[in-house]
Amino acid sequence: MPYYLGVDAGGSKTHAAVADAEGRILGFGKSGYGNHQSGRDEAFANIRAAVGEALSAAGLAPDRISLASYGLAGADREPDYRILRPFVRTLGIGRHEVVCDTMIALRAGTPHSFGIALICGTGTNCGGRSRSGEEKQIGGFGYLYGDMGGGADLAAEAFRSVVRAWEGRGPSTSLTAVMLDLWGYPDVETMVHDFLDRDEKRVPLTIVPRLFAEAASGDRVSAGILERQGEELGATAQAMIRKLDLTACRFDVVLAGSVAAKGEGEYVTAPVVSAVARVAPLANVVRLKAEPVVGAILRAMDADGVDAPYERLKEWTIG
Repeated sequence: MPYYLGVDAGGSKTHAAVADAEGRILGFGKSGYGNHQSGRDEAFANIRAAVGEALSAAGLAPDRISLASYGLAGADREPDYRILRPFVRTLGIGRHEVVCDTMIALRAGTPHSFGIALICGTGTNCGGRSRSGEEKQIGGFGYLYGDMGGGADLAAEAFRSVVRAWEGRGPSTSLTAVMLDLWGYPDVETMVHDFLDRDEKRVPLTIVPRLFAEAASGDRVSAGILERQGEELGATAQAMIRKLDLTACRFDVVLAGSVAAKGEGEYVTAPVVSAVARVAPLANVVRLKAEPVVGAILRAMDADGVDAPYERLKEWTIG
């Protein structure tokens, strides 16, 4: 019986799982962040720990794994791979692949071997795979490099909207009360001057769920911020669809991340659906529900020529 290892190493956690060819999860391990850009030594130690725990729980040595797929945050460019590949080889599994974690989110969200994943959580990223197996990435490097959105940008937009409303440059918004309550300021003027006087002051990502709540309560400013996020994601999806020549194909656009996949309502998703339909009318926009680490297992099975049991694996959840 062949066995497969999948790893999902992100900015805050690392998950590793071992499965057999029938899609049964035999072992699971977890640890802290696995993005080498946040601290190489600790990230590598966390990945090693999660992999070791999963193998131990499955009762397997590394050489019993037929193929492993490592979906790693921070695996964005060739300089990253020159750091990551030598480390991954030290884990003792001969046959393996290293990809950006966007690609395992894609595979976790679709039964097909090709399609597009739009990630929108703390930041944004887009990965895609063509029918022929060509893989591309768009974004993931921040505002200066063409991205717009994700939790950090949305929090900043919420703050800017409150300032603009106070100064008369924008419409009033219920976000004003949210911001003042968050820090206990008596008014916006006091808040603005305190921020100006203290460079370390930042708008926390915890404000993003309130954007969805205020939008649902009828605040058009909040809804507008989220809709612009959806439009940006839609434009990214359109670009990827054209790059991969998927305009006439039936495939899935997988939405992943706390904003795109878990945000309430259709403020973000509706603009994405509309944008995708304009260039690829047969495409289907879906929210990621399976664990991303499952996508890594599925990719390992794909690479080994196994008919991956997608329906069974997608139902597995971390207990």
